Amino acid sequence: MDNIWPLVTTYAIRIVGVIALFGVAWYLAGRVGGMIEKGLKKASFDATLSRFLSNVARWLIIIMALLACLGVFGIETTSFAALIGAAGLAIGLGFQGSLSNVAAGIMLLIFRPFRVGDVISVGGNSGKVDELSLFTTHLDTPDNRRIIVPNSVIFGATLENVTHHPTRRVDVNVGCSYDAELDATRAALEGAVKQIAKMNAEPAPQVVLVSLGDSAVNWTVLVWCQTPDYFTVLESAVGAVKRALDGAKISIPYPQMDVHLRRALDGAKISIPYPQMDVHLSQKS
Repeated sequence: MDNIWPLVTTYAIRIVGVIALFGVAWYLAGRVGGMIEKGLKKASFDATLSRFLSNVARWLIIIMALLACLGVFGIETTSFAALIGAAGLAIGLGFQGSLSNVAAGIMLLIFRPFRVGDVISVGGNSGKVDELSLFTTHLDTPDNRRIIVPNSVIFGATLENVTHHPTRRVDVNVGCSYDAELDATRAALEGAVKQIAKMNAEPAPQVVLVSLGDSAVNWTVLVWCQTPDYFTVLESAVGAVKRALDGAKISIPYPQMDVHLRRALDGAKISIPYPQMDVHLSQKS
């Protein structure tokens, strides 16, 4: 009995110390995590990334406290840490795809190639960014469909941020008849530019003679606008160009196909050539 009390006293003191140590560690983890989250938010870091990094800091402090508590009771923490490392490696291999999405999500949150509200196109998908999480990015399409794209796909692909810049250029391509004079066509298109709604005065609009096509003289009308007004300005520009050309009696050619009937050609005794191939056969004796 006399030998038990010292042992009980020793372990009771250790238990109280472990409880106190873990309580302090828990409080310290909460304080440190909170300070990290507030500091990152003040530094304009994304809220999702700030919360993730603060949670990582909290759990690191708690895990270190647990290892220290085990050491108080004489448990070998080296082998325990190795066991945790092996378990972490096994979990990492099992969730390799998910972890790659998390890593990609962290990189996207740090480098910020796009923000919530931007319109992006990546991997054949286009839409407005509604949410960026650690695993996936949520896109809303113009026809109100939701597309969920893994972050690893976005980070490893070529990404187009359509609304990154505040202004955008509207291009209207049109082919005009070869019978129309170039000066008259240019004057008509320049008049059309003045009728386009919501376009920017700077950079100045342009009317460019692009090329001489098979059946039309190709022109391009270039105007700038605010990015949110792109489709409004595009519709206005196309309509203004069409009305201006109609008013100037300038036609817009379109592809045509001539169909020739063989019976008429046969009646006129006109042969229709077709590909031929001469085949020579030789026989060995």
